[in-house]
Amino acid sequence: MRSRLIYRASLLWLTVICAGFGAGFAGAAQARDPAAPYLGMTQAEIIACAGEPHARYRSGANAETLSYRYSGAGPVPAEPGKTEKKKKKSIADVFGDKKKKKNKNWTCSASLVFERGKLVSVSYAHKDVRSPYAWQSEKDPKKQEAMRKEKVPTCTFSLPRCTR
Repeated sequence: MRSRLIYRASLLWLTVICAGFGAGFAGAAQARDPAAPYLGMTQAEIIACAGEPHARYRSGANAETLSYRYSGAGPVPAEPGKTEKKKKKSIADVFGDKKKKKNKNWTCSASLVFERGKLVSVSYAHKDVRSPYAWQSEKDPKKQEAMRKEKVPTCTFSLPRCTR
């Protein structure tokens, strides 16, 4: 009888400990997601604090994805007076003028997915990231070794001007 009581008590104690560890892991995973504080914000709120996106496209019946290009911690709106003035489209704009300047001062891109107008997920990456296995297709052994030793470029994501 006494051994059953000890067995049940230890089983209960083990269950409590495991549940505590599980909650800790779930909390840690949520804390590591840099997009967590912004999830649930509306598209208008995000655009107000992150600025106009580089591109936007439909990604489902009730979903839209906004993509941003940025350097630093995350997208921020352009400073007043620094935005490009809209001009009348010319033939060169329509057919692609190769002399047209493009913004090359970005290192990271982020895709913000909205469903029914609310932010549901964020993915971000460095523009120069490549597969860790790309070295395998290189024929030159010296270049192969150099590629294997390269560090993977990383990005961070936050919306510095957004508050809830």
